[in-house]
Amino acid sequence: MDIDTIIDGIIAGLVSTCIMTIYEIPFWRIWGIKGILEWHENQVLTSKLLKNISKTKSYTGTYAGILLLHIINGTLAGIIFPFIYLIFISFFSQAFQLSTILGIIFGILLWLLTLLPIHKPITGLPVWNHPLGKGPAIISFCGHVLYGFTLGTVTNTLFLHR
Repeated sequence: MDIDTIIDGIIAGLVSTCIMTIYEIPFWRIWGIKGILEWHENQVLTSKLLKNISKTKSYTGTYAGILLLHIINGTLAGIIFPFIYLIFISFFSQAFQLSTILGIIFGILLWLLTLLPIHKPITGLPVWNHPLGKGPAIISFCGHVLYGFTLGTVTNTLFLHR
């Protein structure tokens, strides 16, 4: 394993998750925690980990844990992407130009493979028949596309400056 590639992944994942989080904040202000699917999952997990938040209390105290889990998840996923990127460029000479598209595909796959199957088991709320309508699913999907776009762009930029 190349330490520079891991560091690039950490940087790209962290930047991408921060951009995604900033994008989601206005929707959180409108719908609350249940309107941001990833944050709601993290809220439930944080509550279970801390074992001091009941369902009847305010979740204000868990926001740091929610955002910390979101950033950790996005950063860990970001570590994987540069290795996929390196494999891709070994097969396709135009990979540098396609890095953003590859990132978007990666973001969509993360949404399909990690969020969709676990949201209802963790939160008890369905993704598609959500009490707030389709909005949370659309915002989550778009957030993952933005994450992937940023991940591909930042990774490409880091590799070009090696």
